[in-house]
Amino acid sequence: MAVGKSIVLLCLAVALLAIGNGGVAARKLDKQSLGFYELRRGEFSMVVTNWGATILAVRIPDKNGHIDDVVLGYKDIGSYVNDTTYFGALVGRVANRIAGGRFTIKDHAYHTYRNDGNNTLHGGHRGFNQVFWTVRERVTGEFPHITFSYRSYDGEQGFPGNLDVLVTYKIDGDLSYSVTMYARPLDKPTPVNLAQHTYWNLRGHGSGHDVLGHAVQILASAVTPVAAGGGLIPTGAVAPVAGTPFDFRRPAAPGARIAEVEGGYDINYVLDGETDGQGVRKAAVVSEAASGRVLELWANQPGLQFYTGNFLKGDVGKGGAVYAKHAGLCLETQDFPDAVHEPGFPKEVYRPGQVYKHYMLYKFSIKK
Repeated sequence: MAVGKSIVLLCLAVALLAIGNGGVAARKLDKQSLGFYELRRGEFSMVVTNWGATILAVRIPDKNGHIDDVVLGYKDIGSYVNDTTYFGALVGRVANRIAGGRFTIKDHAYHTYRNDGNNTLHGGHRGFNQVFWTVRERVTGEFPHITFSYRSYDGEQGFPGNLDVLVTYKIDGDLSYSVTMYARPLDKPTPVNLAQHTYWNLRGHGSGHDVLGHAVQILASAVTPVAAGGGLIPTGAVAPVAGTPFDFRRPAAPGARIAEVEGGYDINYVLDGETDGQGVRKAAVVSEAASGRVLELWANQPGLQFYTGNFLKGDVGKGGAVYAKHAGLCLETQDFPDAVHEPGFPKEVYRPGQVYKHYMLYKFSIKK
């Protein structure tokens, strides 16, 4: 995707696209316009909104031709305001955790909003999932896509400098879509680590089945272990998965060994599959036998946070579905958590003139 043009910032979006019947309606939230946008190619479709650049639905047929929505989400947009589950959200300025809610760049200490105990999680209390994004471009046709833009201001949630951000959701084929994220610091060095926080249940979000029986493969031979005592802050080490419950190099059900993992799976994997010329590698494959659905994730980031919905506790979702613990799983490609404090981790600080790029490709297939 070309991004040579400068980002156009708009104060208000004036139209709301109502997906249900293709009509136009007006709905206001905090005096700005809220939009819902469907991208469709045949029977495959997805719905996104400019609130948090959030994915609200992904609909795909199963092996019997029945179409289901396979991502978790709330029944109304109001539930996304001040949401702490991050259903389908684009999270940042820094996804995952910053220990102590502080970091130093060029001997200058910055203090970010601590919203996860003593730590900053997913950009703070009002991260990128809690703001309106502007629709910069929308294209229909054979390969529909939509681009949202947001300018994060200097000092937002404690982060330094103004930052221009773009995300494009695009249907690339009959059963595939991509997410492309760009960020450009304008005037100060700043950490950047964006992530897409969709919860998947390939049986269907409202099926009533958890994801512990899904088959999961993660193409990584190591994880970044976390310190004891809670907080999920990496120790700075890189530990092999061989012989541990974290080994998903071959497809396995999370439920097989989840009892051996305190709290359930919520850890960063060090991806090490072979990359193409653009630095993109296969990161994970998830399949579900009853539906026949298979999800393959490709990305250009060094890490992947595998999370099994451990903190879900009866959240009421779309169509009245109730999301109990482990009702969905997340595959969040990312830089490593707390990289601002670990010089041995891949870099996370970008300077004016540098561009952050995060590319993800979701490829679905159906096993009959």
